[in-house]
Amino acid sequence: MHTFDDQQAEFISKKFTGLALVGEELSAKEFDDCTFEACDFTEATLKNCKFTDCHFINCNLSLVKLNYSQFREVVFEKCKLIGVDWTNAYWPGLMLTAPIKFIQCLLNNSSFFKLTLPGFVMEECKAHGVDFREADFCQGNFTFTDFTHSMFGNTNLNEANFTDATHYYIDVYQNQIKNAKFCRLEAVSLLESLGIELVD
Repeated sequence: MHTFDDQQAEFISKKFTGLALVGEELSAKEFDDCTFEACDFTEATLKNCKFTDCHFINCNLSLVKLNYSQFREVVFEKCKLIGVDWTNAYWPGLMLTAPIKFIQCLLNNSSFFKLTLPGFVMEECKAHGVDFREADFCQGNFTFTDFTHSMFGNTNLNEANFTDATHYYIDVYQNQIKNAKFCRLEAVSLLESLGIELVD
C-alpha cells in the first residue's frame, strides 16, 4: 500500500488502498500502471489528470468530475460510478479501441453522449438511465448488462455484442445495429420500434 502524496505529480506502479478523497481536487497528476482498491473518490474533481494502464477495483467514483482528464487502457472493476459525465474527460481524436473498460460496475445516470469509443467494453454492469445517444460503440461488448431506461439514439452499435444484456430499448430506425448480436428472447424488444404486435 502507498499513501497519496499530494505534492507529487507522477506515480508509477503504485498501489493505493482505502484512499478517502471525497470532494477533493486532484490537478495535473499522472498515474502509470497504478492500482486503486477500495478508494473513495465521491464528488472529487480530477482536473487535467492522466491515467495510463490503471486498474480501479471496488472503488466509489460517483459524481466524480473529469475535467479534461485522460484515460488510456484503464479498467474499472466492481466500481460505483453513478452520475459521471464522461464527456468532460479528454478523448483523443482517433482511437482504434476504447481506452476504458467497465466490468461488473454500477454506472447509473451517467453520460457517454456523442463519444466515439470503438470496441467499448461494459460487461455485467448496471447502466440504468445512461445516455448513449449520438455515440459510436461499434464492435462494443455489452454482455450481461442491464440497460433499464437508458437512451440510444443515432448510436453506432454495428457489430456490438448484446448477448444476455437486458431491458434495452433500441429503435432499429434510429440506430445502427448491422451485425450486432442479441439474444433471441430480449431481441423481441427491437420489434417495438416497428409497431409490431406479438401474440402467443
